[in-house]
Amino acid sequence: MKTKIFFLLTIFFSSWLFCQSSIVYDLGTTIDVGNGADVCAGTITVNGTYSGGGTFCTGALPVELVSFNSIVSDNKVELNWITATEVNNYGFEVERGIGQKAIGNSAWEKIGFVQGNGNSNSPKEYRFTDNTTTSGLYAYRLKQIDNDGTFKYSETIEVLVSQIPNDFSLNQNYPNPFNPATKIRYSIPLVETQSSEAAQNVLLKVYDVLGNEVATLVNEKKPAGVYETNFDASKLSSGIYLYKIQAGSFVQTRKMMLLK
Repeated sequence: MKTKIFFLLTIFFSSWLFCQSSIVYDLGTTIDVGNGADVCAGTITVNGTYSGGGTFCTGALPVELVSFNSIVSDNKVELNWITATEVNNYGFEVERGIGQKAIGNSAWEKIGFVQGNGNSNSPKEYRFTDNTTTSGLYAYRLKQIDNDGTFKYSETIEVLVSQIPNDFSLNQNYPNPFNPATKIRYSIPLVETQSSEAAQNVLLKVYDVLGNEVATLVNEKKPAGVYETNFDASKLSSGIYLYKIQAGSFVQTRKMMLLK
């Protein structure tokens, strides 16, 4: 004759902490934990019911990140990551660092947020695209945030963006109108007679509507690539300004508006 055995665990210490990487309570199991006790585990599976209050998993955040990688395509960086399980996952802030400065925490900036799935015991896939890159070295990391505000950083991945445009171009500044600063992006192609390391002189200046020069933003040799420069107009008056680029035989002028 088979005898059904019930497992009974009684803990009388009010401050006892029971920790294990994985705990499974099968149907028919009785667990009696004293008041004030904590049950802490990487995975807790209850095949049945439980009652009463207590604290579960007071240690690490309950989100398991299993992969985090990037794909560079068409001047964009696509970030992909997968979680194995999630508990109370509010979401992920995406942070970026540029160049070698990314090594220091002060160089990181938030560029986006992706909502989490809250609670899940199955793999979840996430994606975020950074559309604001130019040629250069970038670093990315995730700030996983729990519903109670607790957070943890992922590992850092580095991405090298190498862009060789086909034509010269001078993009419209952004933002526009602006106050007091704006960004100007331009492209320098690879000339057929040049090697990939060759460079040509690039001159980028800003003028007022009367044709008076107010700033020189770039005056140096640049190899083929996509570049971005900042224009700070904090000392200038509101109005229309012109910015002009000269690179070899290429010349182009665009308008922008400073609105204070």
